[in-house]
Amino acid sequence: MDWIISLFTADSVAHSILIVAIVIALGILLGKIKVFGISLGVTWILFVGILLSHFGFTINPSVRSFISDFGLILFVFSLGLQVGPGFFASFKKGGMRMNMLAALIVLLGVGVTFAIHFITGEEMPIMVGVMSGAVTNTPGLGAAQQTVADLGLSTDPTTLATGYAVAYPLGVVGVILTLLGVRAVFRINIDKEKAEVEKSEGSKDSACNIAVEVRNESIVGRTIYEVDHLLNKHFVVSRQYHADGRMEIPTSRSVVNAGDKLLIITSQANADVISAFIGKKIDMDEETWEKLDTNQVSRRLVVTNSNINGKSLKELNIRAQYGLNITRVNRAGIDLTPTPNLHLQLGDRIMVVGNQEAILKVAKIVGDQVRKLREPKLIPIFIGIFFGIIVGSIPIAIPGLSAPLKLGLAGGSLVVAILIARFGPNMGMVTYTTASSNMMLREVGISLFLAAVGLGAGENFVEALTGGGYIWILYGFLITVVPLIIVTILARAVFKMDYFSIAGMVCGSHTNPPALAFMNNTFDASRIAVAYATVYPLSMFLRVIVAQLMVLI
Repeated sequence: MDWIISLFTADSVAHSILIVAIVIALGILLGKIKVFGISLGVTWILFVGILLSHFGFTINPSVRSFISDFGLILFVFSLGLQVGPGFFASFKKGGMRMNMLAALIVLLGVGVTFAIHFITGEEMPIMVGVMSGAVTNTPGLGAAQQTVADLGLSTDPTTLATGYAVAYPLGVVGVILTLLGVRAVFRINIDKEKAEVEKSEGSKDSACNIAVEVRNESIVGRTIYEVDHLLNKHFVVSRQYHADGRMEIPTSRSVVNAGDKLLIITSQANADVISAFIGKKIDMDEETWEKLDTNQVSRRLVVTNSNINGKSLKELNIRAQYGLNITRVNRAGIDLTPTPNLHLQLGDRIMVVGNQEAILKVAKIVGDQVRKLREPKLIPIFIGIFFGIIVGSIPIAIPGLSAPLKLGLAGGSLVVAILIARFGPNMGMVTYTTASSNMMLREVGISLFLAAVGLGAGENFVEALTGGGYIWILYGFLITVVPLIIVTILARAVFKMDYFSIAGMVCGSHTNPPALAFMNNTFDASRIAVAYATVYPLSMFLRVIVAQLMVLI
């Protein structure tokens, strides 16, 4: 029995792994418990770590530090790979206003934190820990802890974790209470709100099919290329049914004649303009076109050939070489209009229409071997982490700061991951990871980080609370709700945003999955998730950066 006792008490690698495994397993189990539909998820790992370390189950500080840092890097880097492709696109059109409101929530939270700091005299590093818990942002906590350790400040980095832990629960509840309060104050009828949202324009960038009969005499005799440039609204003609009964897959050089029926793929925003210009929209669904076209087939091909990664449709020139039309490109569940300048990425699913022989040839070019997507692409991940650490270690001198700013392990990894996820494919870099692989890497990283942080914070947790730390709960609640009340009123009263977009924007600005899950389950509106995804990348980036800046000031 001595060997069992030594596993739990001796300072060894086996002991450290055993304790971390127990903390993570128990935390995940407790995270499945919901109270009034709310669950704290993997954050329970932190609380289990605090509890065990309070009762003496600790691990070697050096090992704990490594686990914490490595877990944080894995989490933040995989997060950057996930949000990178949509990071810059999120600033387009309505996304710009939504991101600015989310940024305002972040800045107001910083303002409330500073106000409490100056009024109460509470140490700024501790307030940063409280703020990170109040906005449920774990990477911000990790970045602040690392900055405190690097600067050798008198504040114990584990005290930041204590502030985070006590503020986190009300950080989740505060978001939900604020959103329910907004609904009550503005007397929002959810059914009516849903109906109005459904009537409003959907995703104008998403692709759609329209069938149009050519009636505009000014375009008769012109090529499809000429019509496209004359209208200056990009579209793809998938099939052309001539007045004499012939069916063809047209090219850009195909001539348009009066009475021709065209199956057009374009964006939602351009659909009405294109149909009105060419002639008249007609009621012909894809099944009808399939019956008319007995010689052509359509098939969805998956891009798995790394040599295709980053190449544009114009470079591939599939239509001219093989007589095939690419009618849609589906990326991460979203249909994109196949413009010539669209760069393909590994994992894209392209819909092609043409004869079977040509489709088989194109399938060999793009790969179309789904099993290849299941093979992990580890080189870009570890090369990215390598450069992330370098970027995070670069000192940036900023006037007024007590020390040079460094992005740190979290900030550097996040920035590099976003950049290679967005621009890597254009340079031939394979950055694709399946959703399940990314989720696994992310969850392993955050679990390791939270376990290590909890095991380091537990020894002084009760002492910190009884010594006045209980007031941090109130501070955290104020940091949570004050910015949200101001911005939600602004969004509803001034910008007339719908309730679901406000809910998603608020949850995204706090990078708050538990609150998002609650709102989704309660109101079942996809618009909530869309708004969350729109502001999440910028909000996460800002949360990590401001946490470090506040420690330095």
